[in-house]
Amino acid sequence: MRCYVFPGQGIQKKGMGRSLFGRFPDLRSRADDLLGYSIEELCLENPERRLSETVYAQPAIYVVNALHWSAAQEDLPPADFFAGHSLGEYSALFAAGAFDFATGLTLVRRRAELMSQVGGGAMAAVVGVCEQIVEETLKRHGATGVVIANYNAPEQIVLSGSHEELARIKPVFEKLEGVRGFIPVRVSGPFHSPAMAPAAARFRSLLDSVDLGELRTPVISNVTGRPFGPDAREVRDLLAEQIAKPVRWTDCIRHLRDAGVSAFTELGESKVLTSLIDRITTVQEPAPDPRRDLIERIRREILQPEIGDEALGFDEDASFRQLGLNSIIYVRLARRTATVLGIRVKPDVIFQHRSCAALADHLLTREDIAPAAASAMAPATAPATAPDAAPEAPPAPLRDHQDERVTALLYDCANGTLGVDRTIEAIRALA
Repeated sequence: MRCYVFPGQGIQKKGMGRSLFGRFPDLRSRADDLLGYSIEELCLENPERRLSETVYAQPAIYVVNALHWSAAQEDLPPADFFAGHSLGEYSALFAAGAFDFATGLTLVRRRAELMSQVGGGAMAAVVGVCEQIVEETLKRHGATGVVIANYNAPEQIVLSGSHEELARIKPVFEKLEGVRGFIPVRVSGPFHSPAMAPAAARFRSLLDSVDLGELRTPVISNVTGRPFGPDAREVRDLLAEQIAKPVRWTDCIRHLRDAGVSAFTELGESKVLTSLIDRITTVQEPAPDPRRDLIERIRREILQPEIGDEALGFDEDASFRQLGLNSIIYVRLARRTATVLGIRVKPDVIFQHRSCAALADHLLTREDIAPAAASAMAPATAPATAPDAAPEAPPAPLRDHQDERVTALLYDCANGTLGVDRTIEAIRALA
């Protein structure tokens, strides 16, 4: 199955559509009449750098996308699905028959006007880490004025918010392990954020006056990551909401893959969406990490009930002493460890290994309790071993880890070549 995808704002550049304006003069003429200026001159000459302004960029991209769609109808096979990123969603709906070219351009022009009126903000892409890490980082540093605007790919998350908050949070992300870039997006405001809600409300009144036709081909909604339904009111609602809600592009592409799409074609001169789709469709689930899982359980199920939500953002190597815990709390933590993990430890063991990472390493490397630690992390629905099954897996210190260096260290510890303290120290150095 085949899906054609249309890019949105940010791909505009001088010279776009050069090979197509002469090929489809009727569309060019209709655009000029509706906009009141030459769309060809805007795209090819970029007078006064107007393509950098939202009010000009969005209509220009919509028109050029329409030109590429007209060429695709003549040159390419039919599509089974359409999708568009943000503004590109209007091109997808036009291609699917929701409205004609002029109606779509009227909507896009008004959308651009309303969005351009919301100032005081910007957008930036965080590249290299997943959405959970981005969310945790924003929460940990109190960046309440910044939200996730685009889920572009598993490791490309776009933020939207005020200039001041984005500037404050930028060095935080640039120092974060795994981040490969904090890149400004070429837009003029905090799009796809709550700041755009007034613009979305005003845009809804225009949508209510527009007749929408039945979609000839399914189109995937940015808001839901699922196809638009047949109800015209739902389509209007989602188009209005899209202005102030995040673009769930990763969900869109995963839904299309699950629906059987194997060929994605980006219509236009940009390959931005092609690159994102490649990242989404080739991503692999990370291998299980018992140590990481145990650290997270210590945070959520042992620390949090005693000290509150502060535990969720507590650094794994930070000492519990920073929390000001007294001896009674250490007793409670020991009891909770026994309840949650089924492992009996004394309060002084918690005191001695007083960080999430140190406690996890202790539980995973002490031979007398390591099997219990491993079984505490195993799924409750794990099937029982059949009588004629393969030999029982060795205890936790001998189990394969994601990192082969850790596996070697644990084998050395288990056979007595390396002491426990030295093993923990070496694992920490690797982490």
